[in-house]
Amino acid sequence: MSKLDDFDDLHFPRTEVPEINRLIADDLNRRGFLQKSVGAGFATFFGGLGFGQDEAVAAVDPAKPLLGFPPVSASTLDEVMLPDGYKETVLISWGDPLFPNTPEFRQTADASEQERQFGDNNDGMHLFQIEKNGATHWVFAVNNEFYNTETLFIHQGRLSTAEDIRKAQAAIGVSIFEIVERKRGWRVKRNSPFNRRITANTPMTLSGPAAGHVLMRTPLDPSGSRVLGTINNCAHGVTPWGTYLTCEENFNGFFGSAGEPRLGERDVRYGISKIGNKDYDWHTFDGRFDLEENPNEQNRFGWVVEIDPSDPLSTPKKRTALGRFKHENAELVVNRDGRVVVYMGDDEGGEFIYRFVSTNPYKDGDVVSNRDLLDEGVLSVAKFDDIKEGETQGKGRWIALRAGEGKLVAEQGFYDQAEVLIFAREAGTLMGGTTMDRPEWVTVDPKTDTVYCTLTNNKSRGSSDGDPVNDANPREGNQYGQIIRWTPADRDHTAETFTWDHFVMAGNPEVHQGKDNPYAGSDNINEGNLFNSPDGLKIDGKGRLWIQTDGVSSNSDDFKGMGNNQMLCADPLTGEIRRFLVGPKGCEVTGIAFTPDHTTMFVGIQHPGEPPYPSHFPDYGDSIPRSSILVVKKKDGGVIGT
Repeated sequence: MSKLDDFDDLHFPRTEVPEINRLIADDLNRRGFLQKSVGAGFATFFGGLGFGQDEAVAAVDPAKPLLGFPPVSASTLDEVMLPDGYKETVLISWGDPLFPNTPEFRQTADASEQERQFGDNNDGMHLFQIEKNGATHWVFAVNNEFYNTETLFIHQGRLSTAEDIRKAQAAIGVSIFEIVERKRGWRVKRNSPFNRRITANTPMTLSGPAAGHVLMRTPLDPSGSRVLGTINNCAHGVTPWGTYLTCEENFNGFFGSAGEPRLGERDVRYGISKIGNKDYDWHTFDGRFDLEENPNEQNRFGWVVEIDPSDPLSTPKKRTALGRFKHENAELVVNRDGRVVVYMGDDEGGEFIYRFVSTNPYKDGDVVSNRDLLDEGVLSVAKFDDIKEGETQGKGRWIALRAGEGKLVAEQGFYDQAEVLIFAREAGTLMGGTTMDRPEWVTVDPKTDTVYCTLTNNKSRGSSDGDPVNDANPREGNQYGQIIRWTPADRDHTAETFTWDHFVMAGNPEVHQGKDNPYAGSDNINEGNLFNSPDGLKIDGKGRLWIQTDGVSSNSDDFKGMGNNQMLCADPLTGEIRRFLVGPKGCEVTGIAFTPDHTTMFVGIQHPGEPPYPSHFPDYGDSIPRSSILVVKKKDGGVIGT
């Protein structure tokens, strides 16, 4: 069995949460930390931090600042920018071989070659420490979210042959590979038995309440229990029993039809249409993705998939109990009673934040008991109540999505729990979940049990065809995004209620001037750390909050002074935010992992050169841009962030 490299970080000693927490928060407010009114009907709130007194004092010890690096300036250059004293190298790029006797990258590679190479557009990732045969192995599991047609194919055009489709299907999914540290740094071990490619055609098992349901059955799989492939894998999660959770996000674009498929409101809610995505057009050569020929195939995507990186012969499982939607990541924690809790965001404007609580507890070392913990439990949707006048925090609650309860009954089209899970979005609406501004990554601070979630943006918020503003999502036409956070009652992740506030409201005080302008952002936003569209998010083992962006790189108008997409680092207690890394032109910065001693950071650079920002990263010269994973280290060998 594998051992999570930083799982011990999830088991900090718990402290009680006495009245002192409120006093600390009030004191922060009095001294002007972060609190700021930004207009009628709009405010950001930073109370209820969840620390005990000793923890709070230690966290703000001026002798040991959490953020010890000099901030990086915004940049529009086609290169990676880091603080003084740091350096980066490239670990792996799209098309690099994962196995012996595999060609080096070339744009003309065929499908069989791409199946043995690192996939395109790497996103969420995790570094596993696997102990086997008396040796330690460092094994990466990395999502390959989608492909860029203009770089994947030498013809740079639409997919026009069956071979084009096969290569495209081989370029996405998940890449698993071992790495080793040599004198010249970390390298991919191509002859490792752990190395594996999981693609859009890898056999998988459907498990949980929706497995075998009539809506999951197809001509190729009349049992509704087996499916080929995983697609549009965005971010991820990890389990204490050593497995990787890869999350299917924008799966709808891979489906289409030249015929006249029968599509209903439930299909439209997931973005399913006969047109699909013109860059994919898989239905033209693969009937599995033709909505008329296989109307149920779409129901077999949009799930969380569990993979065992320690066993390259294992079959991945789609865990249907976690619900079907456009998953961003799956942040798993073990609650004090042993039950497993998974927090998830649905990355689309006006969709929801979800929580899954397992029925049975996690048992350390019990392989059999833990194997299918994610198949049985309760899926809930989050309801964020507005903040009462005079208070600095809102309250919220989790609403269970169970067939036969509330509006989830046959009269509403929900005949069993499988339908609740397959159409989780509709279930969330009927049960009164709060529509959010594109919930993306979720991360949990193990020291405080506070949960953070990036709400990346939502230009439709407040428009005639969008959702009205609410306190959790308070800006019309939200082009900047925010990070919301909540602390469960009694620090119990299975509790029904929680308190919430905003950690940061991204904005631009240089463009939107005025103390009460909601688009200026919260008080911890300034000229030196401007950013938009927070996406990736991770609390490291030292307590730092890392924020990655996937937004507008124009560096003009509303986004003046923000430069290329970036990664920032924040102190969760003080709210201070510093820019740590700026990516090359046209990229998204996404995916982050550490070695256990935190002296090496791995960071993902996705789709460099995305139009209209041409890039030649990472090889430069006249090379085509390639998504890559960076290795970041301090030149003195110290801990990242100090």
